[in-house]
Amino acid sequence: MANQAPATRPANPRFSSGPCAKPPTFTLDKLADAALGRSHRAAVGKDKLKAAIEGTREILGIPADYKIGIVPASDTGAVEMALWSMLGARKAELLAWESFGAGWVTDVVKQLKIDADVKTADYGDLVDLASVDFNNDVVFTWNGTTSGVRVPNGDWIADDRAGLTICDATSAAFAMDLPWDKLDVTTFSWQKVLGGEAAHGVIVLSPRAVERLESYTPAWPLPKIFRLTKGGKLIDGIFTGATINTPSMLAVEDYLFALDWARSVGGLQGLMARADANAQAIFDFCDTHDWIANLAEDDATRSNTSVCLKFTDDRITDGAAFAKAIAKRLETEGVAYDIGAYRDAPAGLRIWCGGTVETSDIEALLPWLAHAFEAEIAA
Repeated sequence: MANQAPATRPANPRFSSGPCAKPPTFTLDKLADAALGRSHRAAVGKDKLKAAIEGTREILGIPADYKIGIVPASDTGAVEMALWSMLGARKAELLAWESFGAGWVTDVVKQLKIDADVKTADYGDLVDLASVDFNNDVVFTWNGTTSGVRVPNGDWIADDRAGLTICDATSAAFAMDLPWDKLDVTTFSWQKVLGGEAAHGVIVLSPRAVERLESYTPAWPLPKIFRLTKGGKLIDGIFTGATINTPSMLAVEDYLFALDWARSVGGLQGLMARADANAQAIFDFCDTHDWIANLAEDDATRSNTSVCLKFTDDRITDGAAFAKAIAKRLETEGVAYDIGAYRDAPAGLRIWCGGTVETSDIEALLPWLAHAFEAEIAA
């Protein structure tokens, strides 16, 4: 029987892992109330930035005594701000099992030259979390965006830790249950799970992190965009909407819309349920097709946002070329955009499953994936 193309296509073929799909109800006119042409320091700008901060606190359940700031340069800027401002007070421990975690290792060890233990694992695996020494400052990603491997929970993090935990949570926040009492510095960006516009990051500080900032001065100079303190005290305005540099008020309006949409689907619990349903559809597909599998080796560590897949068929002689051909075929068909594996990751596919994606679109994509596989095997 001929390998016939499926009759149904996803209504929205945007499965990119960043920038990610906009919320399903998004239209440009939703941004009509943006404070365009107004100073972000005017009352209207400050009010919107404060609403973004407090909306973040509300939906993520961030404790009242934690500080939330909007900072430059996306999640990368937020992570770098934490590394440059806080590390060096004690030994560090870096955990890396994918590209971005490896990047933080480079920055800490080669750029800042901080005394650090480095624990790494191959793509698909997780480091030995039981071996982590929380007398050290520990830097890790909650969810490996480029490997589809996440920590299963926060139980491995010591309550009586002496060091800080610095968590890059950019593809986890709004899709996974983050235990705030275990996290001292948490960073993410708007363009991941809520489908916001790029270039802005969020940094969340526990009281312990604030104490570090106010009691420790790094040996190196800090660029202005990394400075969280002045005269040994936290710059409190950063955490009430007085950003370090000029934000895009259009992007802020877009984030406020996304937060409203998140409320409409049940807040954090609704967002997690949507992501779980999306990822489960792919997991079920892999269970019934022997030529594809999850890159994550342990089911307990499978991501529910950046689902990474590998082809396992013995007939494939060039895995990278095969995966690229599949991704190209699906993009040409208008079925799935930007689902190739990250450039540093093993050959395969990466399908974004965060809450802004509809499960019906994932379900419509999967028969096309089977169709494309059969077509490329036959080619």
